[in-house]
Amino acid sequence: MINNEEFQDEIGNNHISTNAQNPVRKDAFDITDEEKIEKIKKDVENILQTLGMDLTDDSLKGTPNRVAKMFVKEIFGGLNPDKKPKASTFENNYKYGEMLVEKNITLYSTCEHHLLPIIGRAHVAYISNGRVIGLSKMNRIVEHYAKRPQVQERLTMQIVQELQQALGTEDVACVIDAKHLCVNSRGIKDIESSTVTSEFGGKFKDPQTKREFLDYIKLETKF
Repeated sequence: MINNEEFQDEIGNNHISTNAQNPVRKDAFDITDEEKIEKIKKDVENILQTLGMDLTDDSLKGTPNRVAKMFVKEIFGGLNPDKKPKASTFENNYKYGEMLVEKNITLYSTCEHHLLPIIGRAHVAYISNGRVIGLSKMNRIVEHYAKRPQVQERLTMQIVQELQQALGTEDVACVIDAKHLCVNSRGIKDIESSTVTSEFGGKFKDPQTKREFLDYIKLETKF
């Protein structure tokens, strides 16, 4: 019989998501970013000291503060709903009715199981239902949801759901192809493998439309 710790390790080592939403507590934003930085700074200091590192060394002196600021302000900044980009849309005055694809969006995220980087590309597409969105907003939506402890499947769905809501259409698709350093640099240590996830909404569920999108992004993976 698997005990609780073994079960949790099994989930983490196999990169299994247990929640379709980021598991954030209700009191997550009861304290300020500055207060979070101070608390995390002390935790990082404790980790490094426990590992036997000399924090009086000039190279390490500022590391706890740098890591704390990086966690709060940068790589996990997407947890803060106040930092969510405004997904402004505009009327499709030029009546463009074909697929719009923004491909090769650089993606940096963090695996929530081992807190190691996820690095890859996101490919996003939609078909206008009367509204259009600025190209840079698509990149910003990807960036916002990536800046969290994540699993790739959830991230893919969140990007699609956010664009569906902003554009008022189900006709949105996203494919992510990314390397997970928790696979590449530890565990199985397979440096060649990458993970591909997809979410297809509305017209993109049609095989012909789906194939057109995949042809645009030159992805050979079959779905």
